[in-house]
Amino acid sequence: MVTLLRILIDRRGLKSYDDFIREYEQAAVALAGITGNAALRSHTVSKRTFERWYSSSAVPQNDARRVLAHMFQQPITQLLAPAPLATATPPHVRLATDDDQRIDPRADSDADLHEMGRHAAMAARRAMEFAMGAERGEVGQETMAYLQDEVRRIAGSYIRVPLNHILDDLISLQDEAFRLLESGRTKPSQSRDLYLLAALSSGMLAKAGHDLGDPHSAMMQARTAAVCADKAEHQPLSAWVRGLQSLIAYWAGRPEDALHYAAHGASLAQGLRGSISVWLPSLQSRAAALLGDEETVTSSARLATDLRDRVEPDDLDQLGGLLLFPQIRQNYYQVEALALLGHGDRRLVHQAENAAQAFADTTDPNWSFGDAAGAQSNLALARLYVDDLEGAAEAIRPVLDLPSEQRNAGIIYSAHRVRSALSKGRSHDALVARRLSEEIATFNRPPLALPR
Repeated sequence: MVTLLRILIDRRGLKSYDDFIREYEQAAVALAGITGNAALRSHTVSKRTFERWYSSSAVPQNDARRVLAHMFQQPITQLLAPAPLATATPPHVRLATDDDQRIDPRADSDADLHEMGRHAAMAARRAMEFAMGAERGEVGQETMAYLQDEVRRIAGSYIRVPLNHILDDLISLQDEAFRLLESGRTKPSQSRDLYLLAALSSGMLAKAGHDLGDPHSAMMQARTAAVCADKAEHQPLSAWVRGLQSLIAYWAGRPEDALHYAAHGASLAQGLRGSISVWLPSLQSRAAALLGDEETVTSSARLATDLRDRVEPDDLDQLGGLLLFPQIRQNYYQVEALALLGHGDRRLVHQAENAAQAFADTTDPNWSFGDAAGAQSNLALARLYVDDLEGAAEAIRPVLDLPSEQRNAGIIYSAHRVRSALSKGRSHDALVARRLSEEIATFNRPPLALPR
């Protein structure tokens, strides 16, 4: 029996045990980072076991099943099942059928283009893996350029696409940076750049842990990012990591910690001119709002406004996406801080409407589905403060309609704030309020589908 596992091993050029085990062990390490199962970091299999899997004379068991599923991004039951004929056929060969004469060749043109694009992307990645393998004796220029390009691509994509679209690439990026740093083959001039890449990838994985509702793992990644940023001697990145820690603590319901990390980051950012200098006091303002500290909310927001006028883009801003704090995010943060103080008026509603409207253009390079959802939730809160129940229901509707893969922890938390406000409002017994509250109560996302 030819299994899908065997077909995928062949297609990825892993028929040699040495080639296979290198990728297999990397997948095990990556999976350990996702699941928190430290034992997976040392997981491996023998050459004999690999050969028996390949020949279908043995079936993977226990952790091996999870690692293989993660490595090939397929359910283990499909990997071990007989390969479909279309899969077993080499991608450049197409079996003719009697229906071919009756099919309009244009009907599947879009699907064909998509499939060709997918194969081209796979070929490009395989080519880069080969190039990196050829440079394993030393850290070559192409390897460094590839990792830098990946950081830029993922940082820019993070705020625009669901996490499951980029998580594997992000884990691979961190793993490669760690591997090169641990190899002992880096030139002194390269170590700083690699620590910078490790800090950025760890920081983005910290955000991923937060988005998945795992603040403990998020903080572990953030602490790693802090160490790597210090090793890279990159002051803006060190400040950015403290901001990440503030964000993680804020959404985990630890406002004192959130305020502490933001203040620490602000002290590191003194004298900096990038947008990170605006993000940190904005984080302070939000954290202070949860503590009911109206004075700090006001003073921090005012400082952020003053610093905005002094911003000069730095290398983090040039990466964009997750590393950039644009004006529209600042406006969203300011509205959220005011809304969390618990007393709103028509002026706040107007601010919230402007903040939400700023995210209406999904082609804007600063658009983020998470920030857009947060702005809509804040608008719902602001409208509830002035007893506009119908307006609040209208504002929260785009959030509740998000597909499950976009429902990260922050978005879910924001929506449930609206539910809490509904229960305390004067119209909490109204039919619209009860139905909306019931709908938000079930607003969640399924757990991340990790390989089993």
